Amino acid sequence: MTVRVRFAPSPTGALHIGGIRTALYNYLYARQHKGVFVLRIEDTDQVRYVPGAEEYILEALAWVGLIPDEGVGFGGSYGPYRQSERKAIYYKYAHDLIERGKAYYAFDTPEELDAAREREPNFAYNYWTRERMRNSLTMKPSEVENLLRNGAPYVIRLRVEPGQDILVHDLIRGEVVFQSSELDDKVLLKADGMPTYHLANIVDDYLMRITHVIRGEEWLPSTAHHVLLYRAFGWEAHMPRFAHLPLILRPEGQGKLSKRDGVRFGFPVFPLSWKGATPEENFLGFREAGFLPQAVLNFLALLGWHPGGEQEVFTLEEMVNLFSLEHVSKSGARFDYDKAKWFNQRYILATDNTTLAQLIRPLAEKKGYRTDLPYLERVVALMKERVTLLTDFVEEGYYLFEPVRTYDDEAIQKRWNPALKPALEAIAERILTLQPFDAVTLEASIKALLQEQQLKVGEVLPILRLALVGTMKGPSVFDTIALLGPTETTERLRRGVAYFLQCQRSHVP
Repeated sequence: MTVRVRFAPSPTGALHIGGIRTALYNYLYARQHKGVFVLRIEDTDQVRYVPGAEEYILEALAWVGLIPDEGVGFGGSYGPYRQSERKAIYYKYAHDLIERGKAYYAFDTPEELDAAREREPNFAYNYWTRERMRNSLTMKPSEVENLLRNGAPYVIRLRVEPGQDILVHDLIRGEVVFQSSELDDKVLLKADGMPTYHLANIVDDYLMRITHVIRGEEWLPSTAHHVLLYRAFGWEAHMPRFAHLPLILRPEGQGKLSKRDGVRFGFPVFPLSWKGATPEENFLGFREAGFLPQAVLNFLALLGWHPGGEQEVFTLEEMVNLFSLEHVSKSGARFDYDKAKWFNQRYILATDNTTLAQLIRPLAEKKGYRTDLPYLERVVALMKERVTLLTDFVEEGYYLFEPVRTYDDEAIQKRWNPALKPALEAIAERILTLQPFDAVTLEASIKALLQEQQLKVGEVLPILRLALVGTMKGPSVFDTIALLGPTETTERLRRGVAYFLQCQRSHVP
C-alpha cells in the first residue's frame, strides 16, 4: 500500500505557522515511507474566503521547501484538488447517504432554529430534538417531495443514532472513545449547495486514497462524526489512520498560540508577511523577519517531536530518516521565539558566504546600499558570527554600508582623551598611502605607528572603533578599515574626532 497524506488548508487568511508544522509532519511521513504528499485547498467556506490566501499558501510551502507531489498547482490523477470545484461530487454523495437512510433533509428556517435555541439554551440538533423539527424524518414523504420540487431551501444532515461506541485508534493518542448519544446531527450539505468540512474531507480522503490523516488536535472531536461517515458510506475498510498533533502553545505555556499573539509578544507567527484589509490585519512573517527556511523547519519540527538524544540541529533529510509519529508528544509544545532565533543563528553560521550574500542582497537593495556580491560577501564574512537574523546584516551592520548614524556617548565619555587626536590624525594619513590595503598590513602598520608614538593599543583601538562604527561592538577594527577603504575610513575618523570634541565640550562641568 502506498502511503498518501494530505495537507488541506483553508484559504481564509494568512497560513499560521502551525499550519506549516502540520504540512512538515505530513511531508516527513510521506517521504520516510516513499509515499505521496498531496496539497488540497479546502475552500468550501465561501463566507470566510480571503482573496490571495491560496497564493499565500503556495508561496509559503515553496519558501520552506515542502513541495507537494500532487495537488493544487501540481496536478495529479485525483483532481480537482480545490474543493470549490468538486461541488457535484459532494452533492452526489450527500444524496447517496439519504438513499441509504444515513442522512436526511432538514427544512428548518433560520427563524425556526433561533426559536429552538431560545427554548433550549443548550439546544443541539440531534437524535432527540430532530423529532420536533421540520425534516424528512418527521414530515410525510409527499410533503418532502413537494418542498424539493418547489425549490424550498434545505440542508442535508447526518443521521446520528444514539447508543453507539465510536472508537478512534489515534497513532499519537492511542484509543479514544466517543459516545454517539453526545453528538449532534452535523450539516453535511449547506443550503447554498456547498458541503461542510465534515462531508467534503471524508469524500475527498476516500476518493484521493488518503491513508493517513495527520492534523491538529482541534480536529480530534470531529473525528467521531468522520468515523460515522465512513460507516455510513460503507468505507470502513478504507478509513485512514488518524494522528492528531499537539497544540502549539503561547510562550508562557498557557493557551493556543494565535495570530494576535505575534503582535502582542512582538514576534512572527506566520511563515510570510501578510497584508490585510486593515493595519490590524497586517502581520510580520518569519521570512521578512530574517529567518532561513531551514531554521524555521528545524524549529517547528521540534515543537512536539524529537527522536531522542542530544542532537537538536537536523537537516531535512535527517528529519525524514528519523521522524516517527510514535515520538510525537500528546501535550502542547511551548512556542519559544528565542529558541527559533538560536536555530537561525546556527544555520547562518553553517551557510556559505556566497549564499548569504545573495540572500541579503534584496535587503541591501531595499535600503539603497551597495549590492555587488563581492562586497556583500565581505560584509557577511565580518558579520555572520555576530548576527541572529538575516536582517541584522543590514540593520546592526548598517555602518558597513553608510556613515555612522549615532555614537555611543557613554563609551565616548569613558574612552575619549583629547591627547589621542594626533594619533587618529596620524592613522588617517598613514592609511591613505598604505599598500596593500588589507587587514594584516593595516594591523601591523597601525600598531607600529602607535608604538612609535608611545601609545598603548588598548587606549587607541577602542576610540578608533567608536569613530568608525559608533559602538564598541562589531567586527575587528582592521577588518572594518580594510572593507571601508582608505577614503571612507579617513572621512569617518575626521567626523568622529569632531564629534568626540563636541561631546567632550558638552559634558564639561
